[in-house]
Amino acid sequence: MILSIERNKEVYIEAGNKLEIILTAKGDSNLSNSEKLLYQSIFNSPSQNPWFTVDFVKEAFWGIRRMLLPDVLEQWLKSYKIINHPSDCLSKVLVVMAGNIPFVGFHDMLCVLLTGHTFLGKLSSQDKHLPAAFGELLIEIEPTFRKKIIFYDEPVKFFDAVIATGSNNSARYFDYYFGKYPHIIRQNRNSVAILTGKETDKELADLGKDIFLYFGMGCRNVAKLLVPQGYDFTNLLDAFQPWEWIKDHSKYANNYDYQKAVYLVNGVNHFDNGFVLLSENQALSSPLAVLNYEYYENVDQIKEYLNFNRNSIQCVVASGSVNNLELDYYVLPGESQNPGPGDYADGVDTLEFLLNLKSTKR
Repeated sequence: MILSIERNKEVYIEAGNKLEIILTAKGDSNLSNSEKLLYQSIFNSPSQNPWFTVDFVKEAFWGIRRMLLPDVLEQWLKSYKIINHPSDCLSKVLVVMAGNIPFVGFHDMLCVLLTGHTFLGKLSSQDKHLPAAFGELLIEIEPTFRKKIIFYDEPVKFFDAVIATGSNNSARYFDYYFGKYPHIIRQNRNSVAILTGKETDKELADLGKDIFLYFGMGCRNVAKLLVPQGYDFTNLLDAFQPWEWIKDHSKYANNYDYQKAVYLVNGVNHFDNGFVLLSENQALSSPLAVLNYEYYENVDQIKEYLNFNRNSIQCVVASGSVNNLELDYYVLPGESQNPGPGDYADGVDTLEFLLNLKSTKR
């Protein structure tokens, strides 16, 4: 049985409603079997991956819930020409899932199943339980998904197309092995924030979420600041104080202590507020517990930087005070980790790729 796109959408809308029940539940006694499984997977996440704190996992799933609101899905899908195709036009899509932040492969799973293809999920060793539990939630809603959602721990041999996310090194590996198939292969990206010195205290505080959520391990986390010459970091560092608790996380603290020791031994100038180090560095990517910054003198320098690093930047964060930059795209402070379904990783339209698979299936 081939489900219609409309039915697939209904399944996800119902899954979104169930997510809200799970995320607001005080216990699992009144939940269905699949709801209970996901509830327990969320609360047991730190034992599977210490970086996946319960609060961060719940934050990730609240983001998923927002994507699955009926109006949000409708607005996203209305610009596509979506046709229900027979089974011989559908593909088995291998999705190599990353594990840097909780259930980071959700959007790929959403796109594959919405378009009617079969989802073959190669699980990350860092995130084995959350995707599988969510898959069971979908299957409970629509039992025919049992044949459409398949997870693997081991290498997958039979597939028609690939979506793979990893580091720059793994991307070269992916390209070598999967290049002959229709594919989307994603590499390392980071996000950058542009400050003018005119930001409000609230905007600076909101920026803390863009930097510290998920311990800064996501591609949408800000790893680099562009600041004007003579910028005073005092207010910025003070605004980060609500995130001081992350120093209580042993793994994060170990990274912070290590980077601080390296800077002190090597005499590297830096700012330090006790849980994050700010270092003047041209690199876009920064080590965990470090935030790079670079000075600019004028608007042209900012534009030049953004254009030069276009293929390495996932997201640009800026307040309304940068309107004169005429940026093609930016999000306000606090919003980098709230993407909509149309905010595609690396700017590659995953849904369009999947809709066109019927003509490229091997």
